Amino acid sequence: MSEQHTVAPARPAGVTPTYALWRRLPSGIVGATVFSLGMVARVPYFGTILPLVRELEPGRCVVTSPKWFGVHNHIGTYHAIAACNLAETAMGMLMEASTPTDLRWIPKGMTSQYLTKATTGLRAVATLADPIDPATVGEGRDVVVDIAISDKHGVEVVHCAITCWVTPR
Repeated sequence: MSEQHTVAPARPAGVTPTYALWRRLPSGIVGATVFSLGMVARVPYFGTILPLVRELEPGRCVVTSPKWFGVHNHIGTYHAIAACNLAETAMGMLMEASTPTDLRWIPKGMTSQYLTKATTGLRAVATLADPIDPATVGEGRDVVVDIAISDKHGVEVVHCAITCWVTPR
C-alpha cells in the first residue's frame, strides 16, 4: 500500500496571492518596504509617488507617500492628480487583497474631491464597505472603494471613490 502525503497549500483557502505575500513578509518597515518595491516593480507608474504600503488586509489598505518635488504642482503643494495616483495605489492593493481568486477586477471610474491644499506627505486609507461575495457577482458588478487621503496633521485633503468592475475569471 502506498503512502499518501498531503501537501499543505501554499496559502490558506480564500487568501489571495497578494495578501499571502504581505502576510509572509516581516511586519514593520522592512516588510512594508520589500512589499512596496515589489508592487512598484509590477506597476511602475505607482512609483511616481514613492508609495509605502503600511497596512493591508481584505477590505482595508493604508498607503503613504512623501511630499517630494516629483509630486509638486505649480504652487509647491502635493499635486491633485498625484493624490489620485495614491488613491488608485491604495485601491489596487485593497482589491488585490480582497477579491476572491475566482474573480477579477478592473477600475472603471473615479470621482475625486479636492478638499484643501496638501502641504505635507499624504496617507491614503482605502476601505471596502462589504466583502466581495462571488455569489453576488453574476456576470459582473460594480464594487466601490472609498479612499480618504489625509495630510500629516490628519486633515482630509482629498476624497476619492473608485468604482471597480468585478467579474468571474
